[in-house]
Amino acid sequence: MKSAEIREAFLRFFEEQGHTRVASSSLIPGNDPTLLFTNAGMNQFKDCFLGQEKRAYTRAVSSQKCVRAGGKHNDLENVGYTARHHTFFEMLGNFSFGDYFKRDAINYAWQFLTSDKWLNLPKDKLWVTVYASDDEAYDIWTKEVGVPAERMVRIGDNKGAPYASDNFWTMGDTGPCGPCTEIFYDHGADIWGGPPGSPEEDGDRYIEIWNNVFMQFNRTADGVLHPLPAPSVDTGMGLERISAVLQHVHSNYEIDLFQSLLAACAKAIGCSNDDQPSLKVVADHIRSCGFLIADGVTPSNEGRGYVLRRIIRRACRHGNKLGAKGSFFYQIVAALVSEMGEAFPELKQQQAHIERVLKTEEEQFAKTLEQGLKILELDLVGLKGKMIPGETLFKLYDTYGFPVDLTADIARERGLSIDEAGFEREMEGQRVRARSASSFGMDYNSLVKVDSDTQFLGYAGTSGGGRIIALFQDGQAVERINEGEEGVVVLDQTPFYAESGGQVGDCGYLEGSGVRFDVRDTTKAGGAFLHHGIVAQGSLSLGAEVAAEVDANVRQATALNHSATHLLHAALRQVLGEHVQQKGSLVDSQRLRFDFSHFEAIKPEQLKALEDIVNAEVRKNSKVETEETDIETAKTKGAMALFGEKYGDNVRVLTMGGGFSVELCGGTHVSRTGDIALFKITSEGGVAAGVRRIEAVTGAAALAYLNGAEEQLKEAAVLVKGSRDNLMDKLIGLVERNRQLEKELEQLKAKAASAAGDDLSGSAVEVNGVKVLAARLDGLDGKALLALVDQLKNKLGRAVILLGGVLDDKVVLVAGVTQDLTAQLKAGELMKQAAAAVGGKGGGRPDMAQGGGVDAAALDAALALTVPFVEQGL
Repeated sequence: MKSAEIREAFLRFFEEQGHTRVASSSLIPGNDPTLLFTNAGMNQFKDCFLGQEKRAYTRAVSSQKCVRAGGKHNDLENVGYTARHHTFFEMLGNFSFGDYFKRDAINYAWQFLTSDKWLNLPKDKLWVTVYASDDEAYDIWTKEVGVPAERMVRIGDNKGAPYASDNFWTMGDTGPCGPCTEIFYDHGADIWGGPPGSPEEDGDRYIEIWNNVFMQFNRTADGVLHPLPAPSVDTGMGLERISAVLQHVHSNYEIDLFQSLLAACAKAIGCSNDDQPSLKVVADHIRSCGFLIADGVTPSNEGRGYVLRRIIRRACRHGNKLGAKGSFFYQIVAALVSEMGEAFPELKQQQAHIERVLKTEEEQFAKTLEQGLKILELDLVGLKGKMIPGETLFKLYDTYGFPVDLTADIARERGLSIDEAGFEREMEGQRVRARSASSFGMDYNSLVKVDSDTQFLGYAGTSGGGRIIALFQDGQAVERINEGEEGVVVLDQTPFYAESGGQVGDCGYLEGSGVRFDVRDTTKAGGAFLHHGIVAQGSLSLGAEVAAEVDANVRQATALNHSATHLLHAALRQVLGEHVQQKGSLVDSQRLRFDFSHFEAIKPEQLKALEDIVNAEVRKNSKVETEETDIETAKTKGAMALFGEKYGDNVRVLTMGGGFSVELCGGTHVSRTGDIALFKITSEGGVAAGVRRIEAVTGAAALAYLNGAEEQLKEAAVLVKGSRDNLMDKLIGLVERNRQLEKELEQLKAKAASAAGDDLSGSAVEVNGVKVLAARLDGLDGKALLALVDQLKNKLGRAVILLGGVLDDKVVLVAGVTQDLTAQLKAGELMKQAAAAVGGKGGGRPDMAQGGGVDAAALDAALALTVPFVEQGL
């Protein structure tokens, strides 16, 4: 069976068992601060397992795209060198939310794996592990399914702590947890390795293909396990692993899914397609990079973007090792789309964008390598001994992305060695820091949990009423909140909008008999709306009825901005192209901020076109239409999903301008586009590689912005003694006059430098037949000093020159050595000594170097280093 057929068979099997097929979620976890990337099939259902979200189904099945390349779950360094490690993989999973449990989960897994209607694996090839004390699962396997005891393995606490076991799953240090049972496939005696739990379990003979997790307990901070009221099931089976089993190969890289990618990689690189680890690295990495970019990640120096950048550069480095010339990685995207675009259409939709991101990053990496070489050259100049220190290797690797093996190659050419042990110490320190920074510790029992959902009344208006169904202070449920105390109020129904989809939460107040609660913000916990604020009068009690009043002016101003983002999004795709996708947004009552994918600054004429298009839609004053439907129907209508938003089974479709904009959005909006009144862009700029940001204002804020600009124009006209009508002519005249004055100033500086050169040449001293000149010239910039050094070299002949001065409280230094002396005396080495003396840095070519520092008092001493430098060098 091909991988695509296995994926479809799994989904279809569980659909026949009453499961709802759920699409893969984004690799960027929605509203989950505990994860860097989606790394398991259960991630998108976490709120269901925590009891914070209820869905229309209690059984689900999915094929989830996953990345493990950063944070706690990080397989990056193993990729390409083992048979089964990947940065990207697909996890097939079936889930039960308080529905079926161990018996059904075990039987479903066995039926799918062994039935001749489905995968038809030989039963005698399958081994099973259970948690040591899970007799219930053991009995189901042995007495009901019929797995013989000799192929059953009990795994206890083998990781140094209670419940720390390969067969006991936890969501974190606290929260839902439980035993699991794993199914292994025996590849046969001709492959080295032992069964699970044996000393040889790390071999390739016995391979885990399925894991059933039984969420049976809630672990509190004291380590006690409390039975869950509704036990659940979370399972996972790696598509790549099961494909290898069914296609009778021992490495995931031999399956059909990878064969076409490996061939495309070899073609793009220009190498043979054989069993080379570096080729496997490239084939693996194109998958994670392609999917991450499609889901909105862009290369950067922090967070998810940094992980993506590391993966891209690792792929480029391995391609270079295989002989790649120029940019090659982006060329493999087409093969990825061909292989996986049918199952994941976002790859097809984003192909051009993915290729642009990768090509740009490859070109940037080439420049980084060039910069790294320059830094290495400078470090080698001051090297003491024959070994490049580990700190230098790590700096080049971590700061400049300079591969250690390339540093080692250069070292060998110079007769040097590298301090590998020192580098590994630095790397381990970084790993410790990374693990600490990415631990994402969270006590799941400290989360606000509300059994009931809040009904949202806010689409109909800003007033309403509700009953208090929960009160919280410092995360703890309470019966009452008294006057002057802060807390959280949950109502059975509310007109307050809870922060989501880029729109901030509403503010306002709750009021009852003798009590008022000022609402400062509104957020969500599952389906419950949390009103955050302070009791201004009286006290709030559980069960009390209150009137709810949203600040209507703030809500309306926010709605103007939110609706404008939808019009802007559609306009961007019209002006810049269909590759534009939202990458984030923020709308409040003051402004709107919209991030989107695009690879260059927007031209002034394009910004004007965007404003014209949006304002034209505003003037049409068309009705804004909303419709609630299921997610699939919404997609057929062409509705676009907003980045970072989680969508349930039923969604709200917002249509503006009779189809000009159609998006999924749960926010609050205007009734007609004319309510926006006016749209004005206030700024545009880059926020990351391939991501631009537009900020804008609407309504009264836009009018105030234009009035402010009008006032500035009037003030500018007064300053240039003109009027609004002739302001541009006046400014053009000023600019031209300024250019002329700058030109005249440069000419005067050149004359002054020439005169100074004539005077200085007589100050040179002779050292062993070399003219040496060190002089202080305050007030000149580096450009002027460079010109002067060039002039002095011509005048003096065989010479070494160091000029320095103070400009704007900083030291400026320039050194020059005539060409006939550079074999013995190098300007860069002289500059390093002089710059260090004034508390700075410097460097350059053997014949010319520049530098500077901050210690002006030490300048004379720095200049005095010139003669000893020449004496020692000759």
